[in-house]
Parts: sequence; structure tokens; C-alpha cells
Amino acid sequence: QVQVVESGGGSAQAGDSVRLSCAVSGDTKNSFNVAWFRQFAGKEREFVAALARSGVSSVKERATISRDNAKNTVDLQITSLNVEDTAVYYCAVDRIFFGSDASRYDYWGQGIQVTVSS
Repeated sequence: QVQVVESGGGSAQAGDSVRLSCAVSGDTKNSFNVAWFRQFAGKEREFVAALARSGVSSVKERATISRDNAKNTVDLQITSLNVEDTAVYYCAVDRIFFGSDASRYDYWGQGIQVTVSS
């Protein structure tokens, strides 16, 4: 059973940065592609960033995705936060697919709330 666990959510002030971490159980050889999505109330899930096991990445503006070798996680960092970044953020993983289509990812975390105040 693959388990995806996000951490690092919470509240932040506008202009700050936030760093979210995604850990995947059993992925000791980094065999999964990892992506981050976010979902606003009443909206479709929106692509933020993705990192392939090969190291290739794709990101939206102000977002950075990286593998943290010290923590064995894939981290999402968003800089210069504004209130429009407030959403539930999800980590998704897949053994094969790499891209922005949420429906193609096999495994998902529970999601964590990020709330930005001005």
C-alpha cells in the first residue's frame, strides 16, 4: 500500500514563503514522479508543480519543487505569498505519469490547508 503524507501546512502572512513536504512510503529509491496541486473552494484541482524521478521539473510562477535528500521528501516552496494562494494543497504520485493532469495520478495525500492573510 502506497501512502502519501503531506506536512508543513498552516497559516502565513502575505509576502512570506511556505515550504510543504511530501513523503511517500516505500519510495526508498525515488521510483515515483511527484506533483503538487491545490484546490480552492468550489473549484477544480489546479496544478502547481511536478518533479519527475529523472529530475525534470515543471512549475508555475513563484513555485519551486525540489527533492530534499536530508529529509527524503519532495518539497514545494511558494514565495511572495498572497491571499489568493489560500487553498488546500495536495501531493500526488505516480510510477509512470508526469504532467499537470490530476486525473492521471494514482496516489494522493489527504491535503493540507495553507491560509495566507494580509
